[in-house]
Amino acid sequence: MTVHTVSFLPHNREIQVPEGTVLIRAAMEAGVHINASCGGEGVCGKCRVIVESGEVAGGISEQLSPEDREKGYRLACKSLVTGDVTVRVPVESAIDTSVLKQSYVPRKTARIRQMDLNDLKEQGLFLPPVEKIYIELPEPDNQDHLPDVTRLVSHLKLHHDEHRLTVSLPVIRKIPDVLRKDGFRVTATLARPVMESGKTEIVNVQPGDTSDRIYAIAMDIGTTTIYGQLIDLKSGAVLAEKGDFNGQISYGEDVISRIVFAEKAGGLEQLQKVAAETINKIVNGIVRRSKVDPDDIAAITLAGNTTMTQLLLKINPRYIRRSPYVPASTLYPPIRAVDIGLDMGDHVTALVYPAVSSYVGGDIVAGVMGSGMYRDERLTLFMDIGTNAEIVIGNRDWLACAACSAGPAFEGGGIKFGMRAAKGAIEDFSLDPTTWEPMLMTIGNVRPKGICGSGLIIMIAVMFELGLIDNLGKFNRDLATDRIREDNGVWEYVLARAEETQIDRDIALTEIDIENLIRAKGAIYSGCMTLLAEVGMDKADIERIILAGGFGSYVDLEKAMTIGLLPEIEPEKVTFIGNSSLMGAKMSSLTNRIRRDVVEVTRSMTNFELSETPSYMDNYVAALFLPHTDMERFPRLKERLSRRRDNA
Repeated sequence: MTVHTVSFLPHNREIQVPEGTVLIRAAMEAGVHINASCGGEGVCGKCRVIVESGEVAGGISEQLSPEDREKGYRLACKSLVTGDVTVRVPVESAIDTSVLKQSYVPRKTARIRQMDLNDLKEQGLFLPPVEKIYIELPEPDNQDHLPDVTRLVSHLKLHHDEHRLTVSLPVIRKIPDVLRKDGFRVTATLARPVMESGKTEIVNVQPGDTSDRIYAIAMDIGTTTIYGQLIDLKSGAVLAEKGDFNGQISYGEDVISRIVFAEKAGGLEQLQKVAAETINKIVNGIVRRSKVDPDDIAAITLAGNTTMTQLLLKINPRYIRRSPYVPASTLYPPIRAVDIGLDMGDHVTALVYPAVSSYVGGDIVAGVMGSGMYRDERLTLFMDIGTNAEIVIGNRDWLACAACSAGPAFEGGGIKFGMRAAKGAIEDFSLDPTTWEPMLMTIGNVRPKGICGSGLIIMIAVMFELGLIDNLGKFNRDLATDRIREDNGVWEYVLARAEETQIDRDIALTEIDIENLIRAKGAIYSGCMTLLAEVGMDKADIERIILAGGFGSYVDLEKAMTIGLLPEIEPEKVTFIGNSSLMGAKMSSLTNRIRRDVVEVTRSMTNFELSETPSYMDNYVAALFLPHTDMERFPRLKERLSRRRDNA
């Protein structure tokens, strides 16, 4: 990947960005404010900059006169970095950044390096749950009347150190014909037991030598989306991946609404059917894309929250939402994929990740396993943030977990112009503390049509730090700007005028929106603090934070601490890992060791029901401020606010 240096004058800021980065996004990353309100589509014409040296691609627009172009003016939102470049932000596009310099913190972009096949081999962990063995059997004759199954099993026991073998009836039915298709040269697929004391099962036989072609599928069964990967069990490589919306969203956006639907006549059957159909659509897509033979797929690993798992397995989820909130099971045996409606060979084994409780499910367990925190000595706080936030704390010696309901604010729900992260969603924001004019960036660099969760966090953090809103989330109505206004009794800040948007009306952030965000972040922060207290720990004891999930991968770390969503610790201690559920499913496909470990981890993980923990409500009420009632918990923010007041 080619990287170039972008220098911004008169700020004397430099940042390195990949080739092709949009100039205005480079400015955002460098903490340089350039006026912009159209989301990067190039229609407002406010993001004018002068290219003093180097070159950029694009940036020429009808918003610029021929004279401006001759002087080197370009629109930052349409200019692509193609080499080292020095850019001057003219006075009409810039602000006095002396105050902003005090609070500038580089974006956190670290990622956990997922273990690959070599890592597993070095640690002695590489042993996939399924394996293919090619064998050449002696053909029967007048002196050798061994039954076909006995011939196959005996050879495997004698030559491949397989002592406890079983064969199912569907495989027995295939063996006679398969053995004779290629002169008793066959490949047997073996499914290893979870525990060493268990039996290995012959799950498939194929004519000839297909031992170099063995694959598995890893699936994350999310409430909103389902993702799948096709994995080569010889190389450990992901050959194809695909995601799609969970078909169940037509029957309810969240797990509670789906449980309610499942209680209706035929509801459970319908939800199971559409979940299986979504998985089949994804599996068929990645199989076609990778051009593998479906008969060479030997296993599918499934990780989802407790409700999604029970719905997929057609298990009544009714009691998950009723006190005392008891799931049907936390552990599931290996299942034939066809028995749960998956369009796969009858030899394919479905391995379902176990759960801990009704609201800490297999997706979180998969994340704990995939991230490796259960084998790490460091005290780690693992968080998967969404409508429900799951929290795990511990290390290789012990683990504790809890779940709290954050509400839909982080996914755009309950926000007047909220939306999921999609093209046109405002994802980044900056503010001129003199004119109070905004700088907006949208996903796809198009006109804005709403606000996504990560953008909402940045917005409120910036507004709070610059004094546009107070610690209760109320706008400062004395500021000299017409962007703060009252509409039907609700105060709001206009982010984009109607003519700058895709929806032909003003997009605004309201005090009600801010209140909903404060409630959501308060629930998560108080969940963390309550869990820490219950295990006799404090924020100072945290050595590492792992943020999981799509939302966690995009949230700006410093801004999340500014609003009190995360405990304030050194940014270097925080890592994003993306879809940890899918990561864990993949790792279980590559090593039976994790499948064995996960049983012990699940059984040993202590679950806390926050609704039944007295201190949780006290912590929650204290967190209903920006960032908190106790500013001593956020010393770096307190210092920045103090310096800002001194410079005002």
